[in-house]
Amino acid sequence: MQFTSFTPAQADEVTALFRRTFSASEGENEGELIGTLAANLLASTPEDELLTFLALEDNRIQGAIVFTRFHFEHSPALAYLLSPVAVAPEAQGNGVGQALIKFGLQELAQRGAEIALTYGDPNFYGKVGFKPIAQEVIAPPLKLTYPEGWIAQSLTNAEIAPISGATRCAAALNHSEYW
Repeated sequence: MQFTSFTPAQADEVTALFRRTFSASEGENEGELIGTLAANLLASTPEDELLTFLALEDNRIQGAIVFTRFHFEHSPALAYLLSPVAVAPEAQGNGVGQALIKFGLQELAQRGAEIALTYGDPNFYGKVGFKPIAQEVIAPPLKLTYPEGWIAQSLTNAEIAPISGATRCAAALNHSEYW
């Protein structure tokens, strides 16, 4: 398995992976929703606020993760939000997703990022270092339907200190259906 950065020429293939993966696990409506999210993130997020990484096997995309800048009203801390994540159905259960996320987190840390956040299954993301974070420590950008899924990790040796004020995510993610 090879891990690499996304190139814009791969946008259609990456979008198709998200659509196929979520359709297989959650149904066609969810596949369409997350496929559209991926397409919108890749097309509309400023290049300097988007980091996308791929898992390739025999030059075929087996996994994709998208990180977008996460902004704080009162802090210059460099943070990224991980969302969405997809592993091809035929590659699931082999550690591809976890290895790809670890690769992405290492890349973020090398680029000076201090915090990685996501909104998802704490059991899955806990395997790669994410831990629940109180909304009072870092506020989510929108109301959460599953507060236990608000998780984060420090990419430095420091604990995550409370950051006051509003937060902002990528425009494509700034819709209640994703939260």
